[in-house]
Amino acid sequence: MSHTDLSRWSQLSLAQQFALAGGLVMLLATVIVGFWVSGRIEDVVVRNTANATALYMESFIAPLSQDLATQDHLSPGNLNALERLLDETPLGQRVVAFKIWVKGARVIASSDPAIVGKTFEPTENLKAAWAGVVRADFNDLGDAENAAEQDLNLPLLEIYAPIRERSSGNIIAVAEFYEIGTQLKADLVKARMTSWAAVALVMAAIWGCLFAVVLRGSRTIDRQVVDLTEMAARNVTLRLRVQGAAARFSALNDQALRRIGADLHDGPAQLMGFAALRLDALRKEAGEKARGEIDSIEKAVREAMQEIRNISRGVSLPDIDRRPLLDVLHGLVDAHAARTGSEVSFRADLSEVPLPLVVRLCVGRVVQEGLTNAWRHAGGKGQAVVIAREGDVLRVTVRDAGAGLVVEPGPEDGYGLGLAGLAGRVESLGGQLTLRNRQDGVTGTELAMVIDLRGVE
Repeated sequence: MSHTDLSRWSQLSLAQQFALAGGLVMLLATVIVGFWVSGRIEDVVVRNTANATALYMESFIAPLSQDLATQDHLSPGNLNALERLLDETPLGQRVVAFKIWVKGARVIASSDPAIVGKTFEPTENLKAAWAGVVRADFNDLGDAENAAEQDLNLPLLEIYAPIRERSSGNIIAVAEFYEIGTQLKADLVKARMTSWAAVALVMAAIWGCLFAVVLRGSRTIDRQVVDLTEMAARNVTLRLRVQGAAARFSALNDQALRRIGADLHDGPAQLMGFAALRLDALRKEAGEKARGEIDSIEKAVREAMQEIRNISRGVSLPDIDRRPLLDVLHGLVDAHAARTGSEVSFRADLSEVPLPLVVRLCVGRVVQEGLTNAWRHAGGKGQAVVIAREGDVLRVTVRDAGAGLVVEPGPEDGYGLGLAGLAGRVESLGGQLTLRNRQDGVTGTELAMVIDLRGVE
């Protein structure tokens, strides 16, 4: 069966598949059972007819054949009487030919004088008759001794009947005679048609009952499939709406963070800078003892100002909504390298199709968090950022060459605060964030993100 045929078959309903497959099986079963039943009926009819005819014929032939108990030929008188019996009586109208066999498969009397005295290869029917069984065939005249009977062109019932000695019951000969079977042929045709009709009706009834059951089940399944399809469509719609809402929330959250970072940079950081300048001016007017306290205060102010600037840089991704993603990522990597004095390998393979803003924000956050963890836990050793888009799947991996994780966190273990929030952001887009040991055979840790872009609006 070709792929096209399989495709067409799979498009059929369960009831249609059963109708075709079950109908074919039932048709094959009807043919097989019909042949078997008609064959058995034909055997029974032929056997019963043969037994009745053989019993009838034995009452006439057996008395004329008793001299075969002591000799291998019939006396002239008995032979003439046998010929008159078949030629001049109503029995001869039914029996058109006969043979008398003796031991050695030799014909000693026959309606065909050409084969009298000849010996033939014994047939299975002849052997069975010598064993005491009445055997018969209908319209089976293929044996060598049946040439004359074939020329009659009549439907013939060929009967082999044992002839027994009356005193001992021993079989002394076998009578083979041919009865015209015109009526038998008609009876067999009628019986065959009746048996075929009965088998066909029974098989059709069985097929109809099974088809009714399967049809009801198929309709139930079809309704359930429609319901499940509608439910799945609604679930997909709801999932996309939830993901869209989560993505919009993430985008709004990033916008709020950028505003907070800008406010920290333009507000408290500037005020702290002004305070540092005033302390510098105050130091010139203060006494020697106060200058030490002013130096301590100025140092704390400048450290606080630096911390505020670091925080403002951390909560904001510079112009990610207006600049190309690769430029933003290069900026993040370069800034991290400059701040920590470490080297970072960067490789990106992105198509020209632009990514949604929420995805770009997520990628930037993953790179930020991964590099921060690599610096904090691995001293910045072997830092690498790999970004690749394979069709609709986006993969982001941040690696280090540190000692690696002793035990990888499972789904139930959770992550730290930063990673937990980032994992929630990724999962809101239908993706997955995993912290694990490196998968490329190198000792170290990697933070891997995978997102199917088809589920992101």
